[in-house]
Amino acid sequence: ARPDRALRRRGRGAVGVSRGPGERGRLAGPAAGRRMTVHMIRLCVGCDTIEDLVEWHGTGNRPWALHTRMTPKRVDELLDGGSIYRIFKGMILCRQRLLEIRTVGEGVTSHCEILLDPEIIRVVPTPRRAFQGWRYLDPKDAPADLSDSGGEEIPDELARQLREAGVW
Repeated sequence: ARPDRALRRRGRGAVGVSRGPGERGRLAGPAAGRRMTVHMIRLCVGCDTIEDLVEWHGTGNRPWALHTRMTPKRVDELLDGGSIYRIFKGMILCRQRLLEIRTVGEGVTSHCEILLDPEIIRVVPTPRRAFQGWRYLDPKDAPADLSDSGGEEIPDELARQLREAGVW
C-alpha cells in the first residue's frame, strides 16, 4: 500500500501537505488564500471573422455586454486580469478583457451579464474544438497576443491554414 493513501484515509491529507486545525480539505501555507487569474473561452456563434464581430457590436467606446445562462463561480479570479477568448470556426483568434460579471434577475429567469472591454486583442491563432457554453481557460494554456509574439498581422484564413499544416 502507498503511504500517501493511508494518510488520506485517516483524514490527515497527503504526505508533505501541512494542514492546521480546522483546515481540512484546504492547503495551508503560501498558496492558501492566494487568487490566481483565470480566463474564459467561448465560441463566437453567428460571426465568421473578428470584423463580423466588431460590425455586429457597432462602434463606440462603451463596454460590450455578453449574456449567458450560467454565472461563473470563479468571478474573483476572472476579474483579476482575466479575458474572454473567442473561437471562430475552430480557431481562437482574439480576446477581450473582462470588466464586470453580474447576475441579473432571480430564480429561473436569472442569467449572467458579462461586460467586456471594447478593445479586441488578436492572439496567435490556436485550434480548439467546439463545445457548448463557456469554459475556464488556464493562463498557461492561453494563446499569446500577436503583438507579443512578434508576428505581423496576417489574414485569419491564412493563419488557420498555416496552423493546420503545422507550419506556424
